[in-house]
Amino acid sequence: MLKIRLSRTGRKHYASYRIVVIDARRKRDGRCLETIGHYNPQINPPRLEYKKDRLEYWTGKGAQMSEGVRKILAI
Repeated sequence: MLKIRLSRTGRKHYASYRIVVIDARRKRDGRCLETIGHYNPQINPPRLEYKKDRLEYWTGKGAQMSEGVRKILAI
């Protein structure tokens, strides 16, 4: 099963995240199929950029969004 979830980047205590499409069995920062956006909570206001068309494409193919991605996109 495919998941749309967050992959952590950045240094210790200053995390930023990539929004990735990945097999659910892979590690958090494992090899992903596609990076569709990024999220930086360290700046004020937090910056979220993602490709809406690719998000719709992957959800149409059956990929499930994680709870974290769902919360971020609701903002």
